[in-house]
Amino acid sequence: MEYALKNGCQASRASLYYGSNTSFEIRDMKIDRLQQASENSLGINLYVDGRYGSYSTNRLNKEELEKFIKDGIDATRYLAEDKARTLPDASLYYKGGGADLQLNDPNFNAVQPDDKVALAMGTCDEMMGKDERIISANSSYSDGKDFRYMVASNGFEGETSSTYFSLVGSVSIKGEGEARPESYWYDSSLYFDALKKKGIGTTAMERVLRKLGQKKVASGKYKMVVDNVNSSRLISPLLSALYGSAIQQNNSFLLNKLNEKVVGDNITIIDQPHLVKSFGARYFDGEGVATKQMPIFEKGVLKTYFIDTYNANKMHMQQTISSPSILTMELGTKDVNGLIQGVDKGILITGFNGGNSNSTTGDFSYGVEGFLIENGKLTQPVSEMNITGNVLSLCNNLLEIGNDPRMSSSWRIPSLLFDGVDFSGL
Repeated sequence: MEYALKNGCQASRASLYYGSNTSFEIRDMKIDRLQQASENSLGINLYVDGRYGSYSTNRLNKEELEKFIKDGIDATRYLAEDKARTLPDASLYYKGGGADLQLNDPNFNAVQPDDKVALAMGTCDEMMGKDERIISANSSYSDGKDFRYMVASNGFEGETSSTYFSLVGSVSIKGEGEARPESYWYDSSLYFDALKKKGIGTTAMERVLRKLGQKKVASGKYKMVVDNVNSSRLISPLLSALYGSAIQQNNSFLLNKLNEKVVGDNITIIDQPHLVKSFGARYFDGEGVATKQMPIFEKGVLKTYFIDTYNANKMHMQQTISSPSILTMELGTKDVNGLIQGVDKGILITGFNGGNSNSTTGDFSYGVEGFLIENGKLTQPVSEMNITGNVLSLCNNLLEIGNDPRMSSSWRIPSLLFDGVDFSGL
């Protein structure tokens, strides 16, 4: 950073990254793939005479870095002027002093390779040979750790580090005719001791067997339950419409909707970035801007956009934060089974198969699979059906929110129950 300032930059920001990861993949009780990798890199943002350049390298020799920075400064001078490219206002930076978010497992290096292989093998064994229709049973164990340090010339300095562990099981089976149903299950954790080590393969097996006999059902409007594995897919377009890049390009169906009621009053979504031992927890974003707990939707009212420095400058708006950290929802009282029990006729969604959402209008079309619900019970497995509609209309038809978010995700969205969803099938 200092070298860049001495050689022609008016401002600069430098960040250092180090990470390592391992993975063990098992196919039909045989080791199929092993991987171990580590990487380091230096990224530097250069602000030169009203112009901006971003460069990165993994060659960290001092003499090479000096030439790398000088070449970057020279190259930046050839770029078009862009006055909106600045560092954040220094008053927005995280100043330190926050309690330890406990994102690092101190015993990370104590987990032995044999133990990792055994976990993956155990998961595969929970599926292998359990049904004569199995085509393939796969599992994987993976873990990793990373460290980031960042410094900016107008007063920011900070670092973050974290670990993670993951265990996955997936299985495919022969169905009726040419059908080849497949399913998976997983768990992940920041701490090895908290990782669920048994039952992953068993759950994957249960989920795939439930798919046997999938078919379309009659088109129409149905109540729709979406389980907690897939509910984030329907919330994602709402969040994407809040980013500064979408707002600045008039490519958002929530443009000029701040402090207006846009979704049902039972929707309250809060960004809670400082939850200890949680995926997504952080004290600052990628620019060093301090995070804080803040409502995104409060009883259906839109309360904030995600505006980074560049887009704030372009639109002459107040900067907020570049992206959410941990999304939490105001919860109801039932899990997915409780929501199902309250539905006379509907469809439970357990997977999405392609589709898209229009970021300008909010219109969507998704391929789905799941189960027909009749009198509060799952009956016929369904597939090859589509749901269509508009994100805002869908969210205004949210009848009930579950109490079962997956805590291993930074998007803690529980199972959801919607009314009057258009399904296309037979």
